[in-house]
Amino acid sequence: MYLTMNRFKVVTGREADFEFVWQSRDSHLTKVDGFIAFHLMKGPVEDGYTLYASHTAWESEDHFKAWTKSEAFRAAHKGAGGHSDLYLEGPKLEIFETVQMIEA
Repeated sequence: MYLTMNRFKVVTGREADFEFVWQSRDSHLTKVDGFIAFHLMKGPVEDGYTLYASHTAWESEDHFKAWTKSEAFRAAHKGAGGHSDLYLEGPKLEIFETVQMIEA
């Protein structure tokens, strides 16, 4: 499994707006080969922001890279820059590859 994660520092008081943007958009992920799962996670409140993270699981790095070059990716991110007032700074992309996995 290949996991990509973006961290977002959302301005305090704008959490509902941020969540609405994510919940009302079409991610197009379910139409993409190799997609496994997506989660939007709400984290701790810090000084001036609330931390959020989006996690997307992929079958492989190649599947993720294909997604970033696809029309579905462009459609999912169309207009994303129009919400910059919700963030203290731009998202931080982090990428992880599975080393060990334990399942129920």
